[in-house]
Amino acid sequence: MLTVHDRRPDRNCQGYTRRDFLRVGSLGVGGLTLSSLLAARAALASRPGVVRNKSVVLLFLQGGPPQTETFDPKMTAPSNVRSQTGEVPTVIPGITFGGTFPRMARIADRLAVVRSFSSRNSGHTYLSVAGGGNPLRASMGSIYARIAGRNHPLTGMPSNTIVLPEAVRDGLELKRNFETQALPTLTTAGELDSTYAAFNPSGGGQLKQDLELRIPVERLDDRRSLLERLDTLRRGHERSPTFAESDRYRQQAFDVITRGLAEAFDLSSEDPRTIERYDTSKLFRMEEWTKHHNMKRTSNLLGLQMLLARRLCEAGCGFVTVSDCGWDLHADGNSARGMTAMEPLGGQVDHAVAAFVDDVRQRGLSDDILLIVTGEMGRTPKINNRGGRDHWGNLTPLVLAGGGLEMGQVIGRSDSQAAEPASERVTPENLFATVMHTLFDIGQLRLEPDLPPELLQFVGDAEPIRGLA
Repeated sequence: MLTVHDRRPDRNCQGYTRRDFLRVGSLGVGGLTLSSLLAARAALASRPGVVRNKSVVLLFLQGGPPQTETFDPKMTAPSNVRSQTGEVPTVIPGITFGGTFPRMARIADRLAVVRSFSSRNSGHTYLSVAGGGNPLRASMGSIYARIAGRNHPLTGMPSNTIVLPEAVRDGLELKRNFETQALPTLTTAGELDSTYAAFNPSGGGQLKQDLELRIPVERLDDRRSLLERLDTLRRGHERSPTFAESDRYRQQAFDVITRGLAEAFDLSSEDPRTIERYDTSKLFRMEEWTKHHNMKRTSNLLGLQMLLARRLCEAGCGFVTVSDCGWDLHADGNSARGMTAMEPLGGQVDHAVAAFVDDVRQRGLSDDILLIVTGEMGRTPKINNRGGRDHWGNLTPLVLAGGGLEMGQVIGRSDSQAAEPASERVTPENLFATVMHTLFDIGQLRLEPDLPPELLQFVGDAEPIRGLA
């Protein structure tokens, strides 16, 4: 176990001392260290064909995004049903999005919109995106880590990671609500070992035994100091004669600790123009907006979260979850009166997703990274008496981009009231299967001897969303 110490004794709000600001530890089962884990993962990778060279980014709109104000406006429906933000035409003839999504409308030919997706979930239970019949009750990211290994075989980066606003905070006071505190259920390992849960660079989550990085929020702001400390440590260690004699997995493990993680989260190496294209912090003065509209909201940092997601995929992460809270649009105190919260919520997602899709294409990664945008449910077709929309599990917004799948299409349709699928229902099992078929060769996967049989059966039996392949 390696710990880089910061000798100042004060603690952050999570109870960690600054002396714990970076810690990389060992695996509990059999006393495996990170270096021996990398050796074992490399041996697994020597059996080619199971794990594809692809990544998934799940942008999860926590609280439940409305289907009408996002990607199925229904402007011919009655006034208490149709999109309260109007509509914008997309580049696909005859297809419109909600009025706060003009940027995504302009790149609709690089998106696949599923209008008959039904999470069958009308509560804040996030396993709906992991397949309703999932026998292990584990998130998709945790299942990916169980199959592919906790770390990338070459870079050693955690294979399952979550990016929260804390990783890119800019001095805003981060407001907590029940959605944020339910995050562990979004990335849960379920009945799998807890070390398969998502790696949280902000210091939360179940980072107990695999790769542990605990950085108080204020230390993440000081990236220059972090990089200087790591660089000093690396130079001193590399001059040690014992380092040259150690096997390549120990050297690789140390390199992951001191170089890979730091570089992945260091935005100073990005082109400032790229950062500017992603940056959503200037779209709204979120602290003032939420106070004025009595809305509970996390941050306006989604753009930079998506930029970090792209960087993590490039560094070797196979599954990255990005959390965007605030979508519980009852207009009851959690969100602003009426559907006015769509201005900052939709505007931020529109900007961040368009920037991500453009950036990934420019970098030649469109086929290698699959982006999924969804939530745990949709919202009621009819506006409630406060002007908001309540929980609704029969229709749920779902948009995909990239991954080598067929883009530029709308799959399925809803009824005239945006209440039920009017075509074949797309289920969480179908979404789960689409992800698994993107990340793995299912035929080769069936031959893996050390995977839980119930997991293999569930993965093998599920049918991907039709029309995407």
